[in-house]
Amino acid sequence: MANSQKLSKTNVSSDLMNRIMFVLGALFVYRFGAHIPVPGVDPVAMSNMVQQSSNGLLGMLNLFSGGALQRFSIFAIGIMPYISSSIVMQLAGEIIPSLKALKKEGEAGRRVITKYTRIGTIILATFQSLGMAKLLLAQPGIVIIGPYEFYLSTVVCLVTGTMFLMWLGEQITERGIGNGISIIICAGIAASIPTGIYKVLDMIRSGSMNLFVGVMIFAGALVLIYFVVFVESGQRKIPIHYAKRQVTTRSMAGGQTSHVPFKLNMAGVIPPIFASSILAFLGMAINWITSFNAMSFLQTFSVMVTRGQPVYLIIFAASIFFFSYFYTAIMYSPREIAENLKKGGAIIPGIRPGEQTSKYLEKVILRLTFYGALYITFVCVIPELLIQFFNIPVYLGGTSLLILVVVTMDFTAQLSSYQVSQQYENLMNRSTSRRK
Repeated sequence: MANSQKLSKTNVSSDLMNRIMFVLGALFVYRFGAHIPVPGVDPVAMSNMVQQSSNGLLGMLNLFSGGALQRFSIFAIGIMPYISSSIVMQLAGEIIPSLKALKKEGEAGRRVITKYTRIGTIILATFQSLGMAKLLLAQPGIVIIGPYEFYLSTVVCLVTGTMFLMWLGEQITERGIGNGISIIICAGIAASIPTGIYKVLDMIRSGSMNLFVGVMIFAGALVLIYFVVFVESGQRKIPIHYAKRQVTTRSMAGGQTSHVPFKLNMAGVIPPIFASSILAFLGMAINWITSFNAMSFLQTFSVMVTRGQPVYLIIFAASIFFFSYFYTAIMYSPREIAENLKKGGAIIPGIRPGEQTSKYLEKVILRLTFYGALYITFVCVIPELLIQFFNIPVYLGGTSLLILVVVTMDFTAQLSSYQVSQQYENLMNRSTSRRK
């Protein structure tokens, strides 16, 4: 008996360790690829250009790519084309009837939608690669080979790098722990933290930044992390009661009281990631178009959507609200939840089953989504204003901290859930073997 328990625990620990090691190995491959440069670029000139625009679009792209853009590696455009393609497919899935029907076909429909998402990723990655190549060719002293050779090498390397990251993220999700795409984005942001801390300390040491301001930056980051953890741990628990039902002639089942938990931030890190992706894609598109035709109104709009500008912050906040409601509407259906409660013989005290329960849940979800969107907007926009006010040369705003904290908490929760599920599965297997 004791030996079988030890053996089951050993199997759980071994499988869990294998999954963790797979995640670490995948992240090592990711960080290794972030240092493989695309041929034809002067690395010193490229690094200087990205550092000079650290507070702009290139700084944001460099952060989410884990510094790969500054080195112009094969992962320079990162996983953003895949995220943008996923946004388009999710929007299309709610508008186009054929795609909406595919979503209801289960695994087969999901495979078709995944194929369309990958095709869209290739198209967007090609578009962004051409825009990046055009942008670098317009900068003096960066490209050291011919334009046609540079276009070819850039498109091939960057598109291949994006598709490899997409595949790597899917492998992490399947063979590791947590969501692979979120982990890759989190790893890219985490890789920039030591450099950012060093820059702030160097500015304090050189006297270009006041010591008090530097201390307030670190203290503010800690307070923001605590605030994010506090809010992300909050839940709205809706009580439910299971009605008693006759199981046998002498026994009754049910009559228990439980609850349905809803997080305050039901959308997680998806809204800021989607909003950042949209703004990055919009900036790349405007730069690409103006490189062919210098339209004055597009150049003016390009300046207006620069990071830290009022129009940028308004679009960013509006995008966060939109994607908060959009993603929550996709993931949580009040009607479906109400039907599942009714089938399970559960009721909300004081609320009639069926349509009334659905309306009540819809009201709760909409209210939570509104406050969750306000919370995400506050966390993401306020640090942007402070960074611009104190002129901090490090792009580590609220969006970055939110992604880091939420993905870390989600990874920890899935780790614990996996351990519990494996232990429960082993107990069920031992119980079945004893009956035999």
